Amino acid sequence: MELSVLLLLALLMGLLLLVSRGHPKNRGRLPPGPRPLPFLGNLLQMDRKGLLKSFLKIRDQYGDVFTVYLGPRPVVMLCGTETIRDALVDHADGFSGRGTIAVVEPIFQGYGVVFANGERWKTLRRFSLATMRDFGMGKRSVEERIQEEAQCLMEELRNSKGALQDPTFLFHSITANIICSIVFGERFSYRDPQFLRLLDLFFQSFALISSFSSQVFELFSGFLKYFPGAHRQIYNNLQEINTFIGQSVEKHRETLDCTAPRDFIDTYLIRMDKEKSDPSTEFHQKNLIITTLSLFFAGTETTSTTLRYGFLLMLKYPHIRERVQKEIDKVIGSHRAPALNDRANMPYTDAVIHEMQRFGDLLPIGVPHIVTKDTHFRGYIIPKGTEVYPILNSALNDPRYFKKPETFDPDHFLDANGALKKCDAFMPFSIGKRICLGEGIARAELFLFFTTILQNFTVATDKAPEDIDLTPMECGVGKLPPKYKIRFLPRQRD
Repeated sequence: MELSVLLLLALLMGLLLLVSRGHPKNRGRLPPGPRPLPFLGNLLQMDRKGLLKSFLKIRDQYGDVFTVYLGPRPVVMLCGTETIRDALVDHADGFSGRGTIAVVEPIFQGYGVVFANGERWKTLRRFSLATMRDFGMGKRSVEERIQEEAQCLMEELRNSKGALQDPTFLFHSITANIICSIVFGERFSYRDPQFLRLLDLFFQSFALISSFSSQVFELFSGFLKYFPGAHRQIYNNLQEINTFIGQSVEKHRETLDCTAPRDFIDTYLIRMDKEKSDPSTEFHQKNLIITTLSLFFAGTETTSTTLRYGFLLMLKYPHIRERVQKEIDKVIGSHRAPALNDRANMPYTDAVIHEMQRFGDLLPIGVPHIVTKDTHFRGYIIPKGTEVYPILNSALNDPRYFKKPETFDPDHFLDANGALKKCDAFMPFSIGKRICLGEGIARAELFLFFTTILQNFTVATDKAPEDIDLTPMECGVGKLPPKYKIRFLPRQRD
């Protein structure tokens, strides 16, 4: 036994020496940070509560720009509103590359609009923005699609007759149906078994991607990928969704009318056919599948998770919910559906939604970037290809902009006259060239779904407000609210 232990230790030491000798010295002058160990990097500085806690602790010692070794690779961390804006807006070209998230890299592999780089990213982003705009402004605008979906939800909530329920699948369903109507050209019944399966796969995957085990995997993916773990379940889940997307693409191909594209997939197939003779085209099957997955996943998870957090907060703070409902009654009334142009006349409700996004802090460590060239930044030289994490949590909780960042308070977004005020620290969709391309749709969904529900229903649960726990279920790449149950009770009006 002793000999085998000695042999194992010798093997590990040899591996560490090999890795430390083989790791090239960094070009340039990276920001300071804790001294890394060979292969292990800054593992000893990592907090058991996850990457975010670890980075914020290191920030206390090294300031707003610092370097952390996630395993053997250096990653530059950007903290605070001014630092993130300086990098992603003022130095936009240098910081416009996209990094990887280790647990999903085997699926995305640099394809699709979210994780692509270079000309591929520029081409797919231009196409996606233009196509989503066209299908959001065609026969039915995005606003009309959301209003119609909101009425389907109202019927579902009325049928629930005030029963205590987990709202997760309902909020997933309504947000998924909006992106489905644009991408697939159809919406699904809330009881469609295939639809429910896809939503469950998204929910499972987002939770696993945000789990502690996935954060550990981010440090040592080259080694841990050979062992069982959450990464394999995520891979299987996303592959199952890709199979569904592939089947939908084939159905579109069989019924395609090039003179009348019905949705995003049709438009892509038409472009694909036009460029089929170009060997360097980015319009091929792989980019179609992965871009559709990206839009479907992002378009479902982000808004539904924010709504889940939002209604938990309405249960926790009923006085805020009552004030929103008073504003709804005053501006909209009870005889017509909310519309986007109501938002300008509803500053308190708009402030509450902003605060839901700020407090919800959906992507606390941001989606990683990569510098596209050797970049001079704040006295340092960050070498081309270095990963960068814009820690969005540090902006959304910036005490220079928010008096009580740990507290849910809509006044963070209201001026002395009660009008909505702009805030540079508000960046839930990130900022710069890589800002979420679905920002406009998400903002419209949040306003219309939130106001339509509270126009027609009040909410309750089986716990007293003071007993409601806001502690997130997971906090990694994403932040997930705790599970809870809620009653939607028809409002009684005089």
